[in-house]
Amino acid sequence: MMLRSVLPPFACVFLFLDLALVIQLGLWKSEKSSWLLLAPLLTPPVPVITAPPCSLCPEGAHRFQWIRNLVPEFGISSSHVKVLSSPAEFYELLKVQIKTAKQRVVMASLYLGTGLLEQELVDCLEETLEKSLQAKGSSNLKVSILLDYTRGSRGRKNSRTMLIPLLQRFPEQVRVSLFHTPNLRGLLRLLIPERFNETIGLQHIKVYLFDDNVILSGANLSDLYFTNRQDRYVLLQDSPEIADFFTELVDAIGDVSLQLQRDDTVQMMEGMVHPYQGDKVAYCETANRRVMEVINSARTRQELLHAKTFHSSQQGSSLLSQQGSQASGGLKTEPDTWIYPLIQMKPFGIQIDEMVTETLLTEAERDARIYLSTGYFNLTQAYMDLILGTRAEYRILLASPEVNGFFGAKGVAGAIPAAYVYIEHQFYSEVCYLHQQERVQLQEYSRAGWTFHAKGLWLYLAGSDLPCLTLIGSPNFGYRSVHRDLEAQVAIVTENKALQQQLHQEQEQLYLCSGVVSSSTFEQPNRYVKLWVKLVTPLIKNFF
Repeated sequence: MMLRSVLPPFACVFLFLDLALVIQLGLWKSEKSSWLLLAPLLTPPVPVITAPPCSLCPEGAHRFQWIRNLVPEFGISSSHVKVLSSPAEFYELLKVQIKTAKQRVVMASLYLGTGLLEQELVDCLEETLEKSLQAKGSSNLKVSILLDYTRGSRGRKNSRTMLIPLLQRFPEQVRVSLFHTPNLRGLLRLLIPERFNETIGLQHIKVYLFDDNVILSGANLSDLYFTNRQDRYVLLQDSPEIADFFTELVDAIGDVSLQLQRDDTVQMMEGMVHPYQGDKVAYCETANRRVMEVINSARTRQELLHAKTFHSSQQGSSLLSQQGSQASGGLKTEPDTWIYPLIQMKPFGIQIDEMVTETLLTEAERDARIYLSTGYFNLTQAYMDLILGTRAEYRILLASPEVNGFFGAKGVAGAIPAAYVYIEHQFYSEVCYLHQQERVQLQEYSRAGWTFHAKGLWLYLAGSDLPCLTLIGSPNFGYRSVHRDLEAQVAIVTENKALQQQLHQEQEQLYLCSGVVSSSTFEQPNRYVKLWVKLVTPLIKNFF
């Protein structure tokens, strides 16, 4: 019965794969055929990785300063960084931040859910906007929300219908942008049904900012992520430069996205190329230009600020020696923590996160420890090769089948946990074949009544009991994150022991709910993978 319920949709996948094969064999010659649109989507592109602009430096946390050759570097005090640990804490913080915002609320997510908790968030936005209007008559508060078009449009009640009342009541203050991947177009867009169309590409960035406070996370705006779906969250407080950067980034993506209207229609901004009706190359070039303008202008600003700060600190040292401690009150505290935004948008030709992640894995020294977490274990071949071929110790945290977000789902989605088990087993077998079991260890997160969605990386230098670097944000280190979706995370590098301890405790708390994977793990009855899943998984693994 299970076989019958799952195979028909997968038959569509086989159809698309067969068509791609026909195209590759040159049996269809027409360059104008809309079937040609399937080829780049169903044949995995060969990753092109550019070497980093410089090698890692030898001294402590400063060894990571090479990242600022690619992206802006934001130096802050560690006292401005707070690591959250629970969905409830994340949800309460969102509400508090919305209610106290005065200038801007910017939220980027895959989607906004439709339950009571999500409605409460919308009500908080409405209340804050109303108070802002009453206080000044004409409000300075602006609200910008970026979601994915396909996921946000799923079902009759969806993210769009949740937000339309805000657009209708506050048309001058609220903007809702819906990103539509340029790869879903033509006949492909007509053939693939709802839900399945989300496999082609998504807006996957999760950033929530309120005035000068920024929350980076992998969590979406949905009730599960507010209650019993474990993720990661970090709050960067009083960080105007970082808030400005992410505001500009969301604005840039919003400018090349469909704009939700008060009547639930969508339209592009005037003069912008349409993502699926317009020329694909022109659209991607425009998007690349807009996003890279944000990255490069912020990088230039930060470089000028660094130079100015260095010059001021030289003068400040001279003043302090002459005037004593009275002068110290006017000097800005030297940063002990650095934030690097890492952007990955392969559809637009932007691969910064991929480049930085691969370099970190490549350069990790012997006896360094890397804790890597992903809600969906489906690493790219490049990441797997680096993990298996480099010198650092790895502890990889992934979801057990029961805490996988697709566990118990209906139809095709219900088979996805088994596909992840199969991928995990293949990787574990490779680890054993190379006799790397001591150096590379898999651990499965398991917690009754919860699902697992935490992603990121913690890097412990050789001889250190605390991490000096973490990656936190939306990427899962899988094929989708690298090749299909829009992703963003930050590298947080810190010399501060208290913040390092926060990050260490976060890592320990997550791994505490896990068990080490061994060969006996895959002998358990719940790890049985049906033959058809084994056959289909290699063909579709690049879509989830």
